[in-house]
Amino acid sequence: MTEQQHINIKNRKASFEYEFLEKYIAGIQLAGTEIKSIRQGKANLADAYCFFRNRELWIQGMHIAEYWWGTCNNHDPKRERKLLLSRKELNKLERKLQDKGLTLIAVRMFISEKGYAKLEIALSKGKKLYDKRQDIKQKDAKRELDRIRKR
Repeated sequence: MTEQQHINIKNRKASFEYEFLEKYIAGIQLAGTEIKSIRQGKANLADAYCFFRNRELWIQGMHIAEYWWGTCNNHDPKRERKLLLSRKELNKLERKLQDKGLTLIAVRMFISEKGYAKLEIALSKGKKLYDKRQDIKQKDAKRELDRIRKR
């Protein structure tokens, strides 16, 4: 067997736009050419969000590029994909999403030790403008402290 690839695709915009309340790890139902593209690192989570349809969790807006060698069997890059969680977790999330202002956001995608694609999703609440400004101030202060310590 070849060495396990370390794929870690992150949604960098998510932590700036949202405050994470709870995180979950979900499996993804993929086509054959989709997992091959993910292993090449050709996926984007920037606009991805989750929703419930018929008591099942789906993700929309996740872009997985078409596989270069996938002939007519290639997948649609922007299609909706089903997320795999236990029924207990799904029920809990569905109840919590009834609260106003909460949403499910895709935070990062990775390949597990067994070789399966996994998605880390977070129950999130949108940040206000002043919260974002506060985060920027904290990052600037931390960066300045690091500069001073290195001297």
